[in-house]
Amino acid sequence: MLKYTVWFAPDEWRYFSVKMRWTTIKQEHRLNREIRVREVRLIDETGKQLGIYPTREALRVAEERGLDLVEIAPNANPPVCRLLDYSKFLYERSRREREARKAQRQTEIKEIQVRPKTAEHDVEFKLNRAREFLGEGAKVRVRIRFRGREITHQDLAMELMERVASEMSDVAVVEQRPILEGRTMLMVLAPSSKTPTA
Repeated sequence: MLKYTVWFAPDEWRYFSVKMRWTTIKQEHRLNREIRVREVRLIDETGKQLGIYPTREALRVAEERGLDLVEIAPNANPPVCRLLDYSKFLYERSRREREARKAQRQTEIKEIQVRPKTAEHDVEFKLNRAREFLGEGAKVRVRIRFRGREITHQDLAMELMERVASEMSDVAVVEQRPILEGRTMLMVLAPSSKTPTA
């Protein structure tokens, strides 16, 4: 525990204690003076091989060019080192990863719920909502919930699922056939390749 003196107000000193935590940052590459081998194979910033250099000489070349000596293949014989601006390299790599994450499209799964006795108009309304979801590129999970003795009429639910699949066939493909899980029957529809995504 260390004590620090901090200025709070004119003519007033206060002391407070701070717990120091040492954190280690794991680097994936060894840099400059961390490289502890006798000689290295050196590659310059353009990718041209300069040959095998003693480590001190390679460090001198890096310092002359204002770059870092980065060990990129430590298991090679001799280890391969490259001259580059390491902070710029890390920044560009993180930017590329960020762009790749942006480019990845996360598939959403939307859900519509009906019951075996749902009225015709309500089913049509739910199917229109499902069409909107599929048009946006989301998958749609169709769930039929059974209450009480409705579970004995699974044939009605299966007919409803088949009807939904046939009516949505122009914009969707059945990704998961209807299955019974407890007191619900589930089917998953995915946008077909013909469906324009927003």
